[in-house]
Parts: sequence; C-alpha cells; structure tokens
Amino acid sequence: MSAATPVLDETGAGRISLHLRRTIVISAPIAAALLSEIGMGLISTLMLGHLGPQALAAGGLAVSVFITALLILQGALSGVGVLAAHRLGAGRPDDVPPLYWSGVALAVLLAIPLFAALSAPAAMWRAFGQAPALAHDLAAYLHILRWAVPAGVVGVGMMRGFLPAIGLERVLLYVLPAGVVLHAGLSRLAISGGFGLPGWGVPGSAGAIVVTLSVVASCMLALLHGPNFRRFVRLARPELAVVRRLLAIGLPVAGSVVVEAGLFLAVGFLAASLGPDALAAHMIALNVASVTFMVPLAVSQAANVRVAMAAGAGNTRAARRAGFSAIAVSVTFMAASALVLSLASHTITALYLPASAADAATAGLAASLLRVAGVFQLADGTQVTAAGALRGLQDVRVPMLLATFGYWGLGFWAGWLLAFRAQLGVVGLWWGLCVGLAVVAVGLTTRFAQLSGERKQGLLFREKEAKSF
Repeated sequence: MSAATPVLDETGAGRISLHLRRTIVISAPIAAALLSEIGMGLISTLMLGHLGPQALAAGGLAVSVFITALLILQGALSGVGVLAAHRLGAGRPDDVPPLYWSGVALAVLLAIPLFAALSAPAAMWRAFGQAPALAHDLAAYLHILRWAVPAGVVGVGMMRGFLPAIGLERVLLYVLPAGVVLHAGLSRLAISGGFGLPGWGVPGSAGAIVVTLSVVASCMLALLHGPNFRRFVRLARPELAVVRRLLAIGLPVAGSVVVEAGLFLAVGFLAASLGPDALAAHMIALNVASVTFMVPLAVSQAANVRVAMAAGAGNTRAARRAGFSAIAVSVTFMAASALVLSLASHTITALYLPASAADAATAGLAASLLRVAGVFQLADGTQVTAAGALRGLQDVRVPMLLATFGYWGLGFWAGWLLAFRAQLGVVGLWWGLCVGLAVVAVGLTTRFAQLSGERKQGLLFREKEAKSF
C-alpha cells in the first residue's frame, strides 16, 4: 500500500470513529511542525535575551515581522493543498504535477516582494515610530533574515499544505522537529561562538535562522522529489489558469490572516495604553494561547485536506463527517486546555515572572487573563477548524467577510467598550476578543453545516468548476 493510499481512502463516508482517527493521524505531524516553527522563534528570542534588552527588542521584533509575513503568504498558497486533495479525491493524480509547479511559480512570485520589503532601510522603520538605534538594528537583522524568504515561502510555506494533501504529512514530523534541534545548536554557536568560531552576536542569530530554514526546506523538497512520490511532482509547465485559481482561493485566506493579525496587533496597542502591567499580562496570556492554538490550527489543515478529498469524489456525507469530526477534535482539545489554564493559571504565570512583590500585580492580572483565555480558546479553536473545513469546499470569500465583521465590527469595539467604558481594563479587551471569536465560530460552523448539507449535485458542481481550469 502506498503512502498516499490512506488519504485516497478518505472518500468513503465511513464511521465517525474512523473520521476522528484519520483527523488525528493527519493533524499530529502538522501540529508538531507548527510547534517546531514556534520553537525556533522562541529559541532565538531566549538566546537574544542574553545579549541585552536592545538585542532582544530588535531581534524579537524582526522575527515577529518575518513570521507574520510568512503566515500571510502561506495563507495565499493554501489553495495548493486544497486543489491537490480535490484532484486526488476526484481520481485525477495526473493533474497534480501542473498544480504543484504552478504553486511553485506563485510562491516565487510572492517571495519577491517580501524579500524587497525586508530589504528596506532603517529610515523606513524610523518612519513607523521606532527609535533610531532600534530601527538600525532591526533593519540590519532583517537584511540577513531576508535570505530565508525562499526557503520559508517555497520550502516550508507551500510544503505544509501540499505534503498532507498527498499523504506525506509524516515528513513534517521528521524534518521540522529535527530542525529545532539544529537551530538550537546553530544559534548557540553563531551568537556566542565555540569550536574556534568567534560568535557574531545579533547577526549570528539571523544567520542561524537562514541556515536552519534552508536545510529544512531542502530536506523536505528532496524527500518529495524522491522516487516514491516523483509522480506528483514530475516536471510540468505552470499554467496561468491554475495560478489564477490558486489566487482565488489563497488571497481571501491571506486576507483573513491579515484581519486576525491586525486585530491582535491593535489589541496589543490598546493594552500598552493601559500601562506596563497590562501589556506584560497581555503578552503572557497571548504567548500561552499561541502555543495551544497550534493544535486546532493543525486540525484545521487536516480538515482542509480531508473535506477537499471527499468533495473531489462528490461524497457529501464524507465531507460533512470529516469537517464536523475535525471541529469535535479541536473543541475537545481546547476544552481540556481551558480547564488546565483555569486550574493552573498561577502556576503558568510563575513560569514567566519571578515570585516577587514587585511583579505581584502583573502576575495576578496575567492569571486572570489565562482564565478568560479558556473561553477564548474554545471559540478560537472552533473558528479556525470550521474555516479549514470550508476551504476544503473552496469556500473562502464569505469566511473572510465573516471574520472581518466578527473581529473588527464586534470584537474590537466590544473590547474597547469593556476596557475603557466599563473600566475592566485589559480583561475587558480579552472578553471583547472572546465576543468576536465566538461570533465568527458560530457563523463559520453554521455555514459549513449549510454547504455540506447540500445534496450531491452541489459538490459535483464544485468539482466541475475545479475541472474548468
């Protein structure tokens, strides 16, 4: 049995237990990959902290800018995995290579403006309000980090969606965690020196990221282009019609990422206006929530693949069960996570702050936010998984509009009112986030229920639409 067979077998309606099991099997390697990506950023931040506040501020901000940009471009490339799974589900594996090379061409085109943006001089960062010294160090860091763009966009960004679509999700489990170990060693060596090397400080940190991502991307591409899976990536001419279809799926997804990232950025600025204790508590809660969020994000990518596979086969019942099974997995995990955050809020906070009287106010506030984060996580896990299931049906524009309305039309203003009018402070900001995420979660889940409840001809129509390019 080939490695791709389990994915191709997804088109049967199957028992709910089978759908749950297959969702978990596909999600686990993706979650490991996502947590590994976060681990690389965390390692860089921790090691830069030993060089002082200036190095930590410049390097941490540069890594945040880079990761955010990669997430947006990965969203723009999400159509590659959707359409690959759809074509395999429809029994058209020969149509995958032109799709793959069209995706590569699109990834290269998207990487060029990102490379140019990261090449911006320090004057641009000063125009965004950064202090001259910080702007100089930030620009210098990004000028090195820009050389990781090809590997980040083509080798990692596109592969994270394409590999699970063809049954190669286990490659993510092997390569990316190994990349974390490599990155830890390289960062230590490049920053502080050793084995006869002098150490390069802050520039060494950026260089370690470039080398790590390049090695990780090269390994994934080598495995993909090996003899077992060469049939999916044999050389083919990119097709303009396919690129257009990829953009039709990917741009709304990227727009949703921008909308959500912008909301959290705006809430961060509002938290900063409430004082250093509020901002520190906000960052602690957000950091914890970001780690646990990787699991439902992985489940959403599994839903993406499995729903698209069933839709390609024209099997409405399987698509519906695959989507709701994934939502059930995310809700179960996030409910357990919420329980842990509620019961161990002070213990978790103590990992970030020393037990001192000076930090008692911040620690107490952070613990309160972690309890609110329990509700936040349930809604966030549901909405991201429902969005992934809808992408499997190639429904991306309405989800983007729902996200824009829920996050900015309701969530942002609810948070502002609760924080500043109701005098709840940063806790009010987080309850506002809960309102926005809950509305989006309900809206996206309802829409998936409606679309997956259509009769077979609805999915067949989408299959004919996909065949038209």
